[in-house]
Amino acid sequence: MVALTGFEGPEELEELAFQKIKEGKIKDGLKLILRAAKKYEEIGKREDAARLYKYLGFVLIERTGSPEKARPSLLKSAYFYIDLIEEEIDRPEVDVNRLDDFCFSVLEIFLAVNDVKNLKKYAEEFAAIYEDLGSAYEEGDDVTMAIRAYESAYHYSVIIDEKGRMRAMAEKLITLYGQVAEEKLQRGDIAGAAEEFYRLAWYIQAIFGYDIHFMEMMDTAAKNFEKASKVSYSQGDLDGTTTYLVRAEYSYLLAKNTNRAKLIGINTARMLNQVIGTHRAKGNDESTAVKIIELAEALVGIGKIEEALRAYRAALETKSDIKLRVRFRLALLKRYCSEKGSPELLREVHSIEYYMRKDNYVRALNLAEKAIEKRKELAEVLQGVYEAEGIYQETQ
Repeated sequence: MVALTGFEGPEELEELAFQKIKEGKIKDGLKLILRAAKKYEEIGKREDAARLYKYLGFVLIERTGSPEKARPSLLKSAYFYIDLIEEEIDRPEVDVNRLDDFCFSVLEIFLAVNDVKNLKKYAEEFAAIYEDLGSAYEEGDDVTMAIRAYESAYHYSVIIDEKGRMRAMAEKLITLYGQVAEEKLQRGDIAGAAEEFYRLAWYIQAIFGYDIHFMEMMDTAAKNFEKASKVSYSQGDLDGTTTYLVRAEYSYLLAKNTNRAKLIGINTARMLNQVIGTHRAKGNDESTAVKIIELAEALVGIGKIEEALRAYRAALETKSDIKLRVRFRLALLKRYCSEKGSPELLREVHSIEYYMRKDNYVRALNLAEKAIEKRKELAEVLQGVYEAEGIYQETQ
């Protein structure tokens, strides 16, 4: 047992706190987290203080179910992050990764404490910040960073349903993604071009909805994913082959080319069984789980839901991962979207994929759950998903 002398620095307190939590002494650990956060605050380490106050708040919500009890810690964290955002955007060279983390944290906190007023206020402010950043990057011919900034501006605008900025950002992104896709095609980067066409399609739907413009671009993405799979196959890369084929399957589904999607899905499922066996024989659990989730996705795409659920369970038994949980729900949503042609669901799927690309899997999972629960047919499938995950819930 480690004795406290009262002279420990915040780093030592934090280390000890997480050691206590790991040992199951949660209450003692949280007290030490609070002490460490206060000490970080006292010595001016606001980022560390913000991180610990946020952690403390979310653990309190999880343990008590009461956002009010967590409110003081979370709001203190939020306002530290707001100060850090202001500092970051005043720098000559903005670190967009840090800025992303700070902005996401602020909105995540206001969402957790149900502070709608501040959620909308700061989402609007962040959208404006990222739009200005995008313009600066575009003027400097840094297309990659301009796309990244404009995408953030678009998705912050989605939170507050600011249609004018959403449309303006979508138009900019269509131009920039189109430019990058064509450049990659000219360089022979078919897989890269396929990804750009796929992302471009989502901003086309932001303006036109689920119509022929969106479907044609999705079809273009699908054809390029298919070409990329053939290149991988010719190089003996079955991992790459199957990944691109699953991407092609879903792009064709969203393009409403169901016959092509089904054919690809059937053939890919057969190939994946072989690939999974190879990884399993090597004892590579991570790669095995990824390929099993691809099998589950391929099966959802061709409507074999029961088989897909069995594969999903097997993936989680191999390696339990929140990313796999989001991917399976996304597969269900995309198939349903392709069947119903729902523009509203399409927008929800777009947001889920955005947060996945940002590695914000908790937010992506929450959005996917809400999207599924709103659709009666999918809500019934969700029971099977929970069973595969080992969560048994009473049907309402």
